[in-house]
Amino acid sequence: MKALCVQSPHNIVIEERPMPDIQLPTDVLIKVKAGGICGSDVHIYHGTSSVATYPRVIGHEIVGEIVETGKEVSGFSVGDRVIMDPVISCGTCYQCRIGRRNVCGKLQVRSVHVDGGYQEYIVVPQQSIYHIPDNLSWEEAVMIEPFTIAEQVCSRAALVKEDIVFIMGAGPVGLSILKRVKLTGAICYISDIVETRLDFARQYGADVAINAKEVDVKEEIMRLTEGNGATIVIDAVCSTRSFEQTLTYVCSAGRVITLGFSKEASAINQLSITAREIDVRGSRLHNNKFPTVIEYFRSGKLAVKDMITHRYQFTEIHEALKLIEDPAIEKGKVVLFF
Repeated sequence: MKALCVQSPHNIVIEERPMPDIQLPTDVLIKVKAGGICGSDVHIYHGTSSVATYPRVIGHEIVGEIVETGKEVSGFSVGDRVIMDPVISCGTCYQCRIGRRNVCGKLQVRSVHVDGGYQEYIVVPQQSIYHIPDNLSWEEAVMIEPFTIAEQVCSRAALVKEDIVFIMGAGPVGLSILKRVKLTGAICYISDIVETRLDFARQYGADVAINAKEVDVKEEIMRLTEGNGATIVIDAVCSTRSFEQTLTYVCSAGRVITLGFSKEASAINQLSITAREIDVRGSRLHNNKFPTVIEYFRSGKLAVKDMITHRYQFTEIHEALKLIEDPAIEKGKVVLFF
């Protein structure tokens, strides 16, 4: 079978590999049908991931069809359409015992620490898959995993309808969070420096889309909130400077949610947090969010067709990456088909 392997930064190749075999009685063999290209996949390709190891088969937004099951598999059958959970946790450490498996002390992520799903077949344990609703196409189902990230962010933010949310960054993650915030009914502002991204944000329901190149963002947020600030600020830009800026946009007793993995230090004083009792919370991956998000998709509460703009065969990975790297091309989610 063929697999897409990043052997080293900027070096992704189409490899011939042997078919994977079921090793445990609770394993399933999946014929991969489609996979989304995530920003983290691109970071691994560029060599800018702070956590990935090489060589690595990337791809964690993966859907497919079960073609074989282990003897002890229950609840799944050959022919079932499923989606893969990329989070692998030990189940026994402190974090797992308190229900925080996404920050497991021995955490592994498929496509980062172990091989992911950009391959024609993959074997995973049954606890790492979920059924795809019959009313979803393969490409729509690919979007379930990105929305588990958005669901985790909103969970960490303790989002309620009465909140005023400000999302910094209208890339794929920021836009997914925007759609999830609007599902709750909260007011949501979003900023970016790329007008085409802000156009997407307006289409997806942003109450105000702010071009950070053209206006003073702090002044605009204060104007919109009558001088109070947003109750939730989500940093989807993930730079050292954007983290610093979050505290200038958030109100007293508000929540700041960070998503970045930069190891560079940001200049933040304690007074800005302590005096106003600001909660600063990280959000990583997801914590058992697949069932919730799958129900959003099944019920039609979340519509995602408008977020998918480009489609490639997986063997066209180099063309797909060139598209993603070209800032002149307007794009949303890019999907690979297998």
